[in-house]
Amino acid sequence: MRIALYAAALALGTLALQWLDYKRIARTYSLDITILIIAAAFLALGIWLGAKLLNPKPLPHDGNPQAQAALGISARELTVLHSLAAGHSNKEIATQLGVSPNTVKTHVARLFEKLDARRRTDAIAKARDLGLVP
Repeated sequence: MRIALYAAALALGTLALQWLDYKRIARTYSLDITILIIAAAFLALGIWLGAKLLNPKPLPHDGNPQAQAALGISARELTVLHSLAAGHSNKEIATQLGVSPNTVKTHVARLFEKLDARRRTDAIAKARDLGLVP
């Protein structure tokens, strides 16, 4: 019981000293503390606005259903084409779609045939020209 009383008395004494020290610092540096608070608020506002303005959400892209139907591109191939346009590798696309990398290679090869392309960049450029990918 005595230990608890001594601990409580020491805690109250420490709290009183800290409070007095805070009051002295607050009086001495009140302008600096105010400027710091305002600067922190503007920093937070700038970070928030920067994230909203410089990183906009992409608009939904429905593609060009007529070109998709004319070329005979399936929904799965269109998904692979969107992933190719996003810059993903075959392995990443396979993991994302839950298929084997060989299946993705087959889809990519069929896309090359249907878009008359020799490499990924050609396929993506032609798909963008046709409005299949953003």
